[in-house]
Amino acid sequence: MSIKPEDFQIPSHYRHWEGDKAEDYIGPFFFYIDGETPRTAFRIQEHNCNAHNSVHGGVLMAFADYTLCIGANMGESESVATVSCNNEFVAPAFQGDLLEAQCFVVRRGKSLVFTRCEIRVGDKPVLNSSGVIKRILR
Repeated sequence: MSIKPEDFQIPSHYRHWEGDKAEDYIGPFFFYIDGETPRTAFRIQEHNCNAHNSVHGGVLMAFADYTLCIGANMGESESVATVSCNNEFVAPAFQGDLLEAQCFVVRRGKSLVFTRCEIRVGDKPVLNSSGVIKRILR
């Protein structure tokens, strides 16, 4: 199944991460690597909203986790798994909004990567997240 960013009004320079059924079901989510900075995007749909018609907190946390993991593997095929993920909800976002995130790698070790991300709608912060991501070395 080919999922295209343009189908969700997301710029075409974003790519879809193939193979994660949960992320596709929740999102789909998209990413690109801007130099050393991973960036992600997600268009909020009706089924992502809670009873208050804002994006559900669990959906935001799933998008943050996706972003932190993209930061850990830099969009490559290296397998990673979340060890911890901490989230701070700043403001609501609503159906139709384009969520964009930027990931920062704080420290990259041999087996663990410490990352943080900021999720925004335009210039408005929505969620801040930090995580520890395990590199699954084979």
